[in-house]
Amino acid sequence: MVSIQARKQRKAHANAPLHERRKAIAAHLSKELRGKYKHRAITVRKGDTVKVIRGSFKGHTEKVSDVDTKAYKIYIEGLTLSKSDGKKVARPIDPSNVIVTKLDLSDKYRREKLGEKEVPVEESKSPKVSESKESDVTPRPQDSKTPDLSNNIEDSKTSKEASK
Repeated sequence: MVSIQARKQRKAHANAPLHERRKAIAAHLSKELRGKYKHRAITVRKGDTVKVIRGSFKGHTEKVSDVDTKAYKIYIEGLTLSKSDGKKVARPIDPSNVIVTKLDLSDKYRREKLGEKEVPVEESKSPKVSESKESDVTPRPQDSKTPDLSNNIEDSKTSKEASK
């Protein structure tokens, strides 16, 4: 986050470079995918199957045909608008208005990223802490350069008592 000021956040969003814009084009995963991959949201890519949950095309489930990073929009196959001259044009959809129902896993890096969090729930809840026993702890060897201060402290106490 750049700042807590809204005007600076709007400016950062509007002037963001394309590699940052790509990360911002994310959508939630369906409940099945969320349970499988342990992720709530993921960056939308061409080839993913999404379901529209808001707007006039609500309920349509199709593949993503294009991702426009400049405009923060995605284009879905079959969702078109008619222009006044009769031409059909693709309707841009905001990625926050869709749910990803099927992922395109042809990219090995995307598979690796999703595979990182494939951990059974039982293991991730309570990490095991090993208790150290006295037999496990080995005493540190005394260097010849470092003086043994424990004897010096006892010697100084006895010498003070003797001088009294």
